[in-house]
Amino acid sequence: MRVISSSIIFACALSVVSSAQVGTNPQSSFAARSEFGVAPVAPRLSPQLALAACERALRTQSSELVGYTATTVIDAELPESSQKAEFELKRHYAAPSLLEFTPLRWTGDKFVKNNIIVRLLQSEADHIHRREQPQTAIDSDNYGFRYKGILELNGIPVHVYDLKPHHKRVGLFKGKIYLDSATGHLLRAQGTITKTPSFFIKKIRFTQDYAMVAGFTLPTHIHSEADTRLVGKAIVDVFHRDYQPQAASGDDYSQQVSAALADGAN
Repeated sequence: MRVISSSIIFACALSVVSSAQVGTNPQSSFAARSEFGVAPVAPRLSPQLALAACERALRTQSSELVGYTATTVIDAELPESSQKAEFELKRHYAAPSLLEFTPLRWTGDKFVKNNIIVRLLQSEADHIHRREQPQTAIDSDNYGFRYKGILELNGIPVHVYDLKPHHKRVGLFKGKIYLDSATGHLLRAQGTITKTPSFFIKKIRFTQDYAMVAGFTLPTHIHSEADTRLVGKAIVDVFHRDYQPQAASGDDYSQQVSAALADGAN
């Protein structure tokens, strides 16, 4: 699975792990209702097919998502000193290497704003500008995948996979991903960063959730906790909303992905 535009922000890491994004596969779902008026359960893809669906859809999406705008709210906290700050901003991404932010409002502690939130944003922009996304992509070049079974996530049956990075590189993580068992959509990634970007950061743990927006899979919430050597624990929550993705063409993106998946199955 190759990485594209969106990024996973890890608290106090001053680094960004780019998130894998997958497309939609409407043909995998079963929307028809039975004669008794009860919607049947969606058929499940096998674990192998779910991963394959991710990769095929991603190849299509990586060329189709040429940019987006969104509103982001970042809440950062240093529990040991009771310092907090909140920063709301507008973000604009243009493939493949531009990420800009427009501040909307901020409240709270100035130290937390300048030394955690602003540095995170600058690190994310630098990561995109240097086009480092492939180095932290959730794909077979960077990770080994091991199937762990099927669970429910927010009422949705999901295939769960353990991820083990092939390299000890800043931005890679050891953890799990959760794929919708009916479509292969990426719903969650979570784990611990393999190599922190600074001596002053001992460990970083994160959970990131995704949602489908206009046929694209985009991050909606990132929760991360970092153990630091100077200020103790740092907690950051990042919320994304009001996405306005821009596709490369005016055609319906979901239909394009569906066609690509059908071609891949043949």
